[in-house]
Amino acid sequence: MTKPGDHLARLGRAQRSLAGLSVGDAFGERFFLRPDIALHRIEARELPDGQWGYTDDTVMAIAITETLAEHGHIDGDTLARRFAAKHQREPMRGYGAKAHQILSAIAAGSSWQHASTSVYDGTGSMGNGGAMRASPIGGYFSDDLQLTADNACKSALVTHAHPEGQAGAIAVAVAAGFAANADASTTPARFFEAVLDYTPPSETRDGIARASAVPSSDGVTAAVAALGNGSRVIAPDTVPFTMWCAARHLHDYEQAMWTTVSGLGDRDTTCAIVGGIVALSPLATVPASWLAARESLDVMAEP
Repeated sequence: MTKPGDHLARLGRAQRSLAGLSVGDAFGERFFLRPDIALHRIEARELPDGQWGYTDDTVMAIAITETLAEHGHIDGDTLARRFAAKHQREPMRGYGAKAHQILSAIAAGSSWQHASTSVYDGTGSMGNGGAMRASPIGGYFSDDLQLTADNACKSALVTHAHPEGQAGAIAVAVAAGFAANADASTTPARFFEAVLDYTPPSETRDGIARASAVPSSDGVTAAVAALGNGSRVIAPDTVPFTMWCAARHLHDYEQAMWTTVSGLGDRDTTCAIVGGIVALSPLATVPASWLAARESLDVMAEP
């Protein structure tokens, strides 16, 4: 398949999303503290000290961005190879047990189709891993939300054979693609309408629909009570809350991060998802000091 004529511009958007995702991932990871300490620092807007190391969320998003750079679309075989190679290089980046199992099997020679369906008695994973890495796809295909959804589904299938895992990836990628075309007049209602239009029927979609009805004026505690915060590490418990956070602060990266991390739960992943979406808004800016604090992406780049 020939790459689009505007491939470099598309790739630039994917890389912008990757920057926001990786900073969000590393930022959220630094708040895995005792809840009272974490909330005190969040309320004080106390930025983490030292270098912010990122997790598997970013590593897998790098693989997606590299695959888009190589092919101009998601190629499952290439993506699986990249996922497995990066996992082999640094397996202690925070991968879950099932991700270790799937990626180790691929590295040992299993097809990704077999490895992906080998977990949970053949039903596949409904975890939030497909969602956490999907926003660069929305950046690349932001002019076509159907292509965004199709490629997001392909990206999830490599490790998430369960439809919920795929629905989470689709929702996040579509949200990112929508954000890339947002302006000052964009409302949360329009954001949710776009995401719901493309997310397939699922518990994840039902949760996003609930999120659309949680007023922006409600606090994070109420949103978490209604939607979850990723504590169960599955798409239906993670993606709805991130959609609420992103819709609420679509043009303000810093505020989006502080709001998201205050929900605690799987905070590296929720912040990665929201960061990758909001970074694509033409009105949002990832602070230069936050980018400087984040570990270099070159660490996990393909040789």
